[in-house]
Amino acid sequence: MASLEIQHAYGPKIHILDDPFLLSLLAHLGHPETTTSQLRPLLRRIYERLVGAALAWEFPKVEAKIPTRMRQYTEKGYYQGPILDPETKVVIACLVRAGVLPSEICYETLSQVLPSENLRLDYLSMSRRVDENGKVIGTDDSGLKIGGPIQDAILLLPDPMGATGGTVCRTLDIYYNMELGTPKEVIALPMISTPEFLRRVQRDHPEVVTYTARLDRGLSSAEALAAPPGTFPDECGLNDHQYIVPGAGGLGEILTNSWI
Repeated sequence: MASLEIQHAYGPKIHILDDPFLLSLLAHLGHPETTTSQLRPLLRRIYERLVGAALAWEFPKVEAKIPTRMRQYTEKGYYQGPILDPETKVVIACLVRAGVLPSEICYETLSQVLPSENLRLDYLSMSRRVDENGKVIGTDDSGLKIGGPIQDAILLLPDPMGATGGTVCRTLDIYYNMELGTPKEVIALPMISTPEFLRRVQRDHPEVVTYTARLDRGLSSAEALAAPPGTFPDECGLNDHQYIVPGAGGLGEILTNSWI
């Protein structure tokens, strides 16, 4: 368990970080006056920190002895201690569109500590499917670029907005139905999530470990809001159109200036 976590009743595979820096970044990111040019560096800081938490607490480690530049002056110029296991293989599922930048940030961050030959970035283009009332009823798959097996790899899912859980669950169903093997671990990295997301992912894919920077349950009852997260079944973070409240509001559209 990470040192800065909110206590909750969702179970040991859910990690809700209690990080004031992350929460401050998210507050700025969701502010109505934050522009596209301001949003992208905010998202970078958020995902560097979020994937860093997953790296620290979930990834395999080994003991290593590595020379430093002080070696030229003393035989004691070595770092000796734990590092991330360089043999670890990682597949990042990039969920177009809002997940593109988070996935690329994760890829860049991982490439600083793991060899590039052990990293892969897959692209999956999916969109919400809604009914005549605008309610989300599923996902449509419009394009997949999956590079190969996931056997014994850590599969990362940096979908930034954990709303209904449908996209994450559909992504895993795609990988499993393609018979690409069994991953060593599956880690979801929504920067904001809802109780509905956590319940759905745990129900449909209990193997998933989730790290999230903020749990949004703004439509819950006063009793639920006063209790630790996960205590009451009526916790709610989605409106009638299944958008997160308080949320961030149209992240994919703002990232891409889609209205221009």
